[in-house]
Amino acid sequence: MKSLSMQIRIILTLGALLILIEVANLLTGNSLNAFGVVPRSLGHLPFIFTAPFLHGTPTHLMANLLPLMLFMWLTMQWGKRTFIIATLCALLIGGLGVWVFGRSATHIGASGMVYGYFGFLVLAGFRSNKIRYLLISLVVAALYGGMLVGVLPTSKFISFEYHLFGFLGGLFAAWHWARK
Repeated sequence: MKSLSMQIRIILTLGALLILIEVANLLTGNSLNAFGVVPRSLGHLPFIFTAPFLHGTPTHLMANLLPLMLFMWLTMQWGKRTFIIATLCALLIGGLGVWVFGRSATHIGASGMVYGYFGFLVLAGFRSNKIRYLLISLVVAALYGGMLVGVLPTSKFISFEYHLFGFLGGLFAAWHWARK
């Protein structure tokens, strides 16, 4: 990405958008959550693009917001093209994985994207053969490696499926595009 100020602007704009959507969702009694992913429901398939913007509670949003913004910024260090590819892989592989394999529920939240960026960041530095990126991978793995527990089913109210498939989407992006 071009400059630090542009990166920060993009991240803060997304953060503000997520907060505004959460406020609108609260004011409408969480009616926007109907735009989440319901596995194997053909009518809900397009919602793989909207589900990451929706959250069940403000606490749910806040749990996702800071790691999302940090991991987005770190992923941006690989450049615009790779950032876009990593984002699309997390979004599409995460969303489609939930749609095909998820438990019967409405799956919402940005955690699939968080895990997608996390997967990308953990692997991409090793694939890049560049010290700068390898250091990012090592720091992310050391500080956030405990997140891997989140890809396991620990609670019926947490979409481990979004975590798992988002993570796999990030790994896929890192494996195929981090060198470029």
